Amino acid sequence: PLEVPDFKNALKQFKKLVEKTVTQKTKKRLGLYIEDEDEIDYDKFYTTTQTIFGSEVKDHNVKAFFRKISNNLDARTEWCEIFGYFIGESDAMSSQLKEENMVFLVSEKQQITHAVVKRQDVIKCIVKVPHLDFTVTSSQKGVLTIFNNQRKSFFIYPFYFHQDTAWITGCDFLPQLKCVVAVTERTVIVWDYKSKGSQNNCFIIKPMENGLLCVCTVTMSDHLGKDNILMGDDKGYVHLLTVTSDRFGLKQCKGKKDSQLQVLDSKTFNVVKRKLHDDWAVKVKYISDLNCFGSCSSDSIHSFVLDDIKRLGDNLPVKEFSVPRGVNAFTYCGKAKVIVTGG
Repeated sequence: PLEVPDFKNALKQFKKLVEKTVTQKTKKRLGLYIEDEDEIDYDKFYTTTQTIFGSEVKDHNVKAFFRKISNNLDARTEWCEIFGYFIGESDAMSSQLKEENMVFLVSEKQQITHAVVKRQDVIKCIVKVPHLDFTVTSSQKGVLTIFNNQRKSFFIYPFYFHQDTAWITGCDFLPQLKCVVAVTERTVIVWDYKSKGSQNNCFIIKPMENGLLCVCTVTMSDHLGKDNILMGDDKGYVHLLTVTSDRFGLKQCKGKKDSQLQVLDSKTFNVVKRKLHDDWAVKVKYISDLNCFGSCSSDSIHSFVLDDIKRLGDNLPVKEFSVPRGVNAFTYCGKAKVIVTGG
């Protein structure tokens, strides 16, 4: 064991090491140059710490400490943390636990490819359908795909706009019609994925008034044979489109082999819209726990809107929140009863 004088000297050396590390990281964030041989990375920090304190220092404790000062240069640190100890219920302990919880380890990953998806195409949207245990994806250039829980695609529908250069901007699943819905800049696509090998069950609703940027389904179990679709556009409007199984004639189409796509006039559908933002409506989401929908925008004044879907066609005041430089994404946690936004 270390004697007291030597241990006090070790603490002084460790304090200097931490101060030098924090100073270097501060300079790097400011864009100042640091000589490579002088830079303290994790390996150098670990080796020096082990030299100072001896072999009782464990790798995972040093790693947690180094991660803590790297993520927060102003974090309060205690030398005992390097041995995995904390002083009571102090801030140091809670901070350490928070830093540990920031790391998510991926045990396995698998790349999924398919011949239909061309090069230089990207996935724009991924939607999990829990009750059917599959995942829907849409690519920018127009490939709608369904993957089962084994991560192998068992239904694939390639849809390319030959007469149009519009890209797909989002997709979702219609639980009542049991179809996939996707949107492009001026078009709504409804795909009956159950009829494999037949293109006649893809319906195109157009033209839409503004450029559509996002889409989501309103999940209401009491509306049998009818789905409500929320969409946001590039003019700050949120649209509510109601579709029914009778309107598409899905039952009559299943036996046909005609490969022609069916184009439907958007004016024949019930569409309600309201301008909620002064900039793009980049995401819409129906929050069933609150019986409300949320909409966000890069607009700094009307950044996030939360309202009852039944009031979308009214001009009544809505619950809205201002966030500097807007909101790009949001989600709701039912367990914590909080809405989290990201700007």
